[in-house]
Amino acid sequence: MAEVFDDTRLDDEAALASADPHLRPLAEAGSRVRREAEAAADALEAAVVEADGEARPRAVVAAGPDSRLLRAVLEPWCPVPFVAWPGPGLPGWAGALDLVVVLAPDGSDTGAASAVAEAVRRGCRLVVACDPASLVGQHAVGRDTTVLPTSAGDQLASAVVVLDLLAQLDLGPHASAEGVASALDDVAVACSPYRDLSVNPAKMLAIALADGSPVVWGGSVLAARAARRIAESLRRASGRAALAGDAEHLLPVLRASRPRDLFADPFADDEDSAEARPVLLLLDDGSDELPVREQRARLVTTAQEQDVRVETIDAHEGDDVARYATLLSTGTWAATYVKIGLGRA
Repeated sequence: MAEVFDDTRLDDEAALASADPHLRPLAEAGSRVRREAEAAADALEAAVVEADGEARPRAVVAAGPDSRLLRAVLEPWCPVPFVAWPGPGLPGWAGALDLVVVLAPDGSDTGAASAVAEAVRRGCRLVVACDPASLVGQHAVGRDTTVLPTSAGDQLASAVVVLDLLAQLDLGPHASAEGVASALDDVAVACSPYRDLSVNPAKMLAIALADGSPVVWGGSVLAARAARRIAESLRRASGRAALAGDAEHLLPVLRASRPRDLFADPFADDEDSAEARPVLLLLDDGSDELPVREQRARLVTTAQEQDVRVETIDAHEGDDVARYATLLSTGTWAATYVKIGLGRA
């Protein structure tokens, strides 16, 4: 028998209390960013002083499994060639003239450890965000290595620390740790389990997504990254399909949705009535680029033609990373409420 979403669970004290292990980490996201930034402050300052007067690297390589987030932030901005290398090891051309950056919130990850060991062996300049006592930290020992100590196991918090250093080296955009932390705090307040369903954006979004097949789209590079992460969270929360992709990949899904039958029996048990309809979730980080506006317009028009529900998460305040944090956190809160409503938390 299919799981039934019960929206009364979202305001039920007992249900929310049992889901505290899932909700508390979301509420503490802002404090994790602050803690990681404070813990890495001395190492970051020393790295900036040491790099004073050094030539820019020939290229920047973001290595390891968590490199895609750095790519989303740095690729449009980095003044030198930039490549993300999510697999083990490094590109064959990487050497002493290049800077290798590794995020390792999970310090036991063997892929990140492999990339770090390879960078040390080749004499690359290396920046690693990890627990110094972890497997990755042990492989990072080298003359040209900067270890930014992190311990929370939080990808976004680790990324903010690294991006702060790269911004001071003029290799990336400014990313304020306090700005990101404040954005996460604002989302935690708005989406708190103690806020009633009627005024809680994450609970309302969970209700909209719970009985459908979410189709998630973000127009900018960072919004698209957030869309993929939110779709992953929704799949884990519900055990159901959730898609994220470019407009050209999502439009066929919307077009294939049959118009809603207003006279269908909602309690019928046949296969057609049980089919979950798409729900289009748009992530808007304020990007005003023409391709983004055109893709959004095509998606919305197609959704309206097919009678597909459209929901939006907006994030227009702060720098790029703060807006990304707002989108991702809001979507993750909603996915958690989907899990609670389905009785899976």
